[in-house]
Amino acid sequence: MIPFLDLKQVNLRHKTEIEDRISGVLHSGWYILGEEVDSFEKEFANYCGTKHCISVANCLDALTLVLRAYDISEDDEVIVPSNTYIATILSVSANLATPVLVEPNIQTYNIDPEKIEQYITSKTRAIMVVHLYGQSCNMTPILDIAKKYNLKVIEDCAQSHGAIYNGIRTGNLGDAGCFSFYPGKNLGALGDGGAITTNDDELARKVAALRNYGSHKKYENIYKGINSRLDELQAAVLRVKLRYLDEDNQYRRDIAKYYLQNISNPLVTLPSIEEEPLSHVWHLFVIRVQDRDEFQSYLSDKGVQTLIHYPIPSHKQLAYKEWEHYKLPISEEIHNTVLSIPISPVMPFGHVEKIVEAINSYGL
Repeated sequence: MIPFLDLKQVNLRHKTEIEDRISGVLHSGWYILGEEVDSFEKEFANYCGTKHCISVANCLDALTLVLRAYDISEDDEVIVPSNTYIATILSVSANLATPVLVEPNIQTYNIDPEKIEQYITSKTRAIMVVHLYGQSCNMTPILDIAKKYNLKVIEDCAQSHGAIYNGIRTGNLGDAGCFSFYPGKNLGALGDGGAITTNDDELARKVAALRNYGSHKKYENIYKGINSRLDELQAAVLRVKLRYLDEDNQYRRDIAKYYLQNISNPLVTLPSIEEEPLSHVWHLFVIRVQDRDEFQSYLSDKGVQTLIHYPIPSHKQLAYKEWEHYKLPISEEIHNTVLSIPISPVMPFGHVEKIVEAINSYGL
């Protein structure tokens, strides 16, 4: 079976370097908010091109804390894409604000800028974009809308580490970027992790306190904060893997290019690149097939593991049963037909060729 993602091999490539870093942390005697976290934050800010990086425990906390730092709360509205992992929406609910769902562009799966403005009201405070599957949103019109209505732009960059839009990396396109370092991400830790990138000095200062019980100085709490800190071990691992991120992303692009040029089955809808090639880092390679379950079973029989990202849209989840009457046909079409095929920096190209052969043979 060709695995969807071989995380063991992803990390064993860097075994010696990672073990050396972990040993260094072990012998340092300092395990929370120490030198590794400080160094990683500086290095990742530099990589993204931002003034600040504030690491946290996960991306959901990153999104939640940015909204809290901007005092977005009850009676406020935040525009979010309807086609996204539920964490994006949960961050708005966690602040008692109202998520306003906007449909995506069916070609790119990202929020459709042409649909945003009609949902803006006097209560709208921010637009939260998601660079889904690794492709940057079409940010120029979104930023223009935000400027017109004086709205914050918050980027959910959980899947877009290293993606570039008009020469600028995601995480540096809006007021703040929020990243996940979940193990399966393009830049993944050996556990949970997240970060906020920003050029906003006040936001950085406030979020740095909010993640640490609302405190800049021990036992002095100026905000009602939470405990959401990236630990030294994960920071050490991320520092190693950050050095290889661009190389890994380029290999993902090479695989994606081969898929795009060689998958020819008319029953399969391939993903579309809206901007220049560097705008996509291919965290996932997502195709659409009408008879998805049958197709997925067929590929499994051919020795190809696939996954569905995501089978149930947020407005159909029990957590948001108040939205069960919503009609979001584009999102529903996407969630009913998408299938993710293997793509990773450790895939042998022979596996890529076998996957293409299996896909092209379906229905013959």
